[in-house]
Amino acid sequence: MATTAEDVSQLSFEAALARLEEIVRTLEKGEAPLDKSIELYQEGDRLKRHCEARLKDAQARIEQIAFGSDGKPAGLKPFDAG
Repeated sequence: MATTAEDVSQLSFEAALARLEEIVRTLEKGEAPLDKSIELYQEGDRLKRHCEARLKDAQARIEQIAFGSDGKPAGLKPFDAG
């Protein structure tokens, strides 16, 4: 069940990750012919990029509670991954 770039963009993070894990298991077995392995690798790369983008979007939406000098909540601030 190969997924095209268009198909990948429609997948949830969880579905994309599950398919990526399936591809990794197949490639690790080393039983696929060379041409099929290349196709799987390319599909896996598309899925990996999709998952990374979904995670980045999720991180951008996360907010953290900012505390004032008195230790009480002072509002929200954007998530800082760094």
